[in-house]
Amino acid sequence: MRRTVRLLTGTALAVVAAGLLTAPAYGTGTGTGTGGLGVHPSSVVPGGQVTVGTAACGDGGTAAGDAGAVGAGSFTLAPGSHGRDAAGRFRVPAGAQPGTYEIVATCAGEDRRVTGDLVVTLTAPREQVHPRGSVKTGVGGALGPDPVQTAAGVAALAVAAAGGTWLLHRRARGDGI
Repeated sequence: MRRTVRLLTGTALAVVAAGLLTAPAYGTGTGTGTGGLGVHPSSVVPGGQVTVGTAACGDGGTAAGDAGAVGAGSFTLAPGSHGRDAAGRFRVPAGAQPGTYEIVATCAGEDRRVTGDLVVTLTAPREQVHPRGSVKTGVGGALGPDPVQTAAGVAALAVAAAGGTWLLHRRARGDGI
């Protein structure tokens, strides 16, 4: 048993280590990691506004953005209020076709190029809706949600079960009914 546990534990650790070694070291459109271009929202309808940001250009760095693939042209990324990540905005043209487009930013003064993906869809992404209230399924107590009535129903069932058990016991002994 211990040998199996050790084998499974060793295998799990090897899989995790392999995953960490092969994970990419840059972002691809979902965050503003140290080497990628974050695109927010990552999915947008034509005419929507997109914000991009990166920390790849260093503290206080600027970048030239290019959203020409989607038809939005160029834009500038400048340090935010905290002076760290460079950020910029552009608007997706109203005539943009659905698809995935690469957005590019090139850091000023260094030829570092970072990219991120933007998905253009015809329908706006919807927020997750969580259900509220009760659901009328038809399943439930016939007596209703009143705890007193529910207790009375449970007591009636208990008495019926006890009486049935007593009658079966008498019949098995041959006492008759």
